[in-house]
This record gives sequence, C-alpha cells and structure tokens, in this order.
Amino acid sequence: MDWDVIIIGAGAAGLMCGAIAGARGKRVLLIDHADKPGEKIRISGGGRCNFTNLHSGPDNFISQNPHFCKSALSRYTPQDFVDLVERYHIAWHEKTKGQLFCDGRSQEIIDMLLAECDKAGNTLWLGTEILDVRQAETGGFTVTTTRQSINCDNLVVACGGPSIPKMGASRFGYKLAEQFGLNVIEPVPALVPFTFTDEQKTPLKTLSGVSLPVAIHNDRITFEEDLLFTHRGLSGPAVLQISSYWEPGESVTVNMAPKADVLELLLTTKETAPKKHIKTVISEFLPQRLAEHICKDVKKERLADMSNLELRNIALLCNAQFVKPAGTEGFRTAEVTRGGVDTDELSSKTMECRKVPGLYFIGEVVDVTGHLGGHNFQWAWACAVAAGEAL
Repeated sequence: MDWDVIIIGAGAAGLMCGAIAGARGKRVLLIDHADKPGEKIRISGGGRCNFTNLHSGPDNFISQNPHFCKSALSRYTPQDFVDLVERYHIAWHEKTKGQLFCDGRSQEIIDMLLAECDKAGNTLWLGTEILDVRQAETGGFTVTTTRQSINCDNLVVACGGPSIPKMGASRFGYKLAEQFGLNVIEPVPALVPFTFTDEQKTPLKTLSGVSLPVAIHNDRITFEEDLLFTHRGLSGPAVLQISSYWEPGESVTVNMAPKADVLELLLTTKETAPKKHIKTVISEFLPQRLAEHICKDVKKERLADMSNLELRNIALLCNAQFVKPAGTEGFRTAEVTRGGVDTDELSSKTMECRKVPGLYFIGEVVDVTGHLGGHNFQWAWACAVAAGEAL
C-alpha cells in the first residue's frame, strides 16, 4: 500500500496538513497511537479550545531563530482560520487580548478538521504505533507500524513534544529527527506553573487559591496577567507566560499592585489619615489574605507609628517582590514544549528538511513556541498549511 504522504500525528498540525495536502489531490494517510484524534485540542481552553489569537504575530513566539515563523504566519493568518471556523457555523467569542474560544465544546474544532480531512480523502489510522521509519532504497520512506509496513513519497512528523505525557506525549519526534541527523534544541517545559521548596511553601499555605492581576518580569520580558497562588507554588496566566522565558536558578520580579505606587499611597495616607492600620490600606488594592500575609511581621499597626523605611519595605513587597522558584511542575502539566527540531534544519517556507528531501516537521515538535492565548494553535495551523501546500 503506497501513499503520497504519511503524517505521523493526528493533532492540530497533522489534521490541518492532511486536509490541505489531500485537497491538492495527494493520497494522505494520518497515523496516531492514540485512540482518538486531537486530544490536546479537546482539553485546551478549559474544553472550549482557544483556537487562535487575533493579534498573533512573530513577537508572540520563542525560537533560537525568531525570524523562522514569519513566513508561515504571514501566509496563513488568524482571520484565515476564523473564516474556516465560520464556514462550519461554529459559534465563537473573543476573550481578553484577542483570544478566541468556541462558545460550545472543543470537539467542534476536532470535528471540523476531521470533516476537512474526510472531504480531502484522507485515511486515518488510530491506535497504531510506529515501530520503525527508514528511507527506502527506491526513494521516499518505509514506515513500519503495528498494522503493517507501508511506503510513502513524503513523510510529515507532527507528533508534538513531551508535554502532558498522560495524554501519550513523548519524545518520538525528536528521536526521529536525530535518526536522520538533524539537530534538536534541548526541549524543556513551557507555559508551566512554578514550584517552591517545602521551606518556601510553608509561609504561603494560607494563600492557596488567591488570584490577582500582576505585572511579572525578568531581564528579558514583562507580562501583565493574573497570578494564582497554589499549594505547590505559583500558577495563573502570568506565571505560565514568564515560565517560557525562565531558566533554573533565576528569579522573577512580581508587581502585585501594578496600577498603584504603593509607597506614595502609604506616605500620603500617613499624612492624611495617620490612624489607619497598614493592613487596612494594603487590603484596598490587594486581596485580604494577601494583605494579611504581607503585613504579618509588622510590629506596629497604625501608619503614624511606622517609619518611612518600614513603609518602603512594605511597598517593595507589593510593587517589587523577588521570587526565586525551586523549579516547575515539568512536562507533567506543561501546556507546550520549548525547544525541539532546530529551525536551521528546515525551510521556513515549506517546513521540509534541508538534508532529507521529502521529510517535514510541523507543529510543536519544531523549535517554535508560542505565548499563552491561542498562539500555539495559530502556529500549528500556519506551519501545517505551509507544508500541506508544498507537498
């Protein structure tokens, strides 16, 4: 049984690529070891699938080569995917910062992609393991599966990275790349919560469940999103975003009152209402439990009884809190993977390997990682279309 194209992985990028290639008359076989296609689509966005972002552009992506994603993103835009969604009459809405979600369930996006693949004549093998991949002597590739050995002219690797292994994620794509002599940028968890040591966690136990808008930064980037205290450390959109730019051993700075100059507010209140308690003032712009935590070591309660130095120290805890995470929750809960197949090995226009004609890598397996908020899906659609049109 011979195919024009075999795609390993029936997730977002794989399904999109299959639909595009099939629509161009290619005989396409999609293979996935999972029993259901598009599992990451299904769980995304709290089950509503944050399927793209209206503002998605090159600045929303991390890669050793920041220019690599430009070609694909410019040729398949968020509006292009919205047009596809609307052709299937899928209701959607915009949340903050251009994030688009289904009104209904994520399954609608999966069903749409499967319908596109079906319309394009694709064949889908689920629950099928890849046992071996070899370049065929006569050209193309021989793929050995738990069903049978098959041949193809072109092979597309769209099997993602190792994030969320309980869903079957693995390093298979990287191993395949290395088998063909391609460089792989060391994969690390991205969009992942921070964890603390037991010593760090103990004083923060009372804050588990507290959420608030913050500005969080390191020396490379700043994000303004919500932060969530957990029993293990810190989570929420702000932390997930900065985690993609974090290296072990680094600190990040959290401004828990980004709309307020806390020192100025405290000094002014000390003059105008000196009998006010420090905890009362802090709780005006921070959640009550967090205000109590910040003020827990204050010996004097009234502003009038506190020195300006003491007020400055409290203000720093609010506006410039240094946090040194012990680590992250790792691939177990990471939404995506940073790193992957080196973009220097691929054509930015087609996603084809420079060294191995007919071999393509698309989606999360490539060293292109998006910010939180629909950008990783937009990369999946865009690079899949680039490859699908080139096959």
